[in-house]
Amino acid sequence: MHHGTGSKLAAFATLGLLAGVTTAAAQDVVGTWERDTGASRVRFTKCGEALCGSLSWLKETNGPAKVGQRIFYDMKPNGANKWSGSAFNPEDGKTYSGTMTLSGSTLTTAGCVMGGLICRSVKWNRMN
Repeated sequence: MHHGTGSKLAAFATLGLLAGVTTAAAQDVVGTWERDTGASRVRFTKCGEALCGSLSWLKETNGPAKVGQRIFYDMKPNGANKWSGSAFNPEDGKTYSGTMTLSGSTLTTAGCVMGGLICRSVKWNRMN
């Protein structure tokens, strides 16, 4: 029994260390990212305590998405290299609950509807 408590404490200590790194990680997302399909780019900036992302370039300019449109809102740290907030999809005009996960130079964003039953994720690669 006692051993289990010790490992829990160790896990919490590790989480505490990671929590101290979140501010640096948030900076890591700031910049321009290209969608893995090459169809669009999004620029993340700090919006107060959170991060937000706007479309900075589109391959196809005749669609519903517009350059300068904000598609990620209120992305706040939610664990190591993770953020949660809202994501707007210009294609269907709906706002989803969104998450972002940073792994090296790849950012994965996901938008979910119906309490997370249906999620679509998109990979972005760092431009600068």
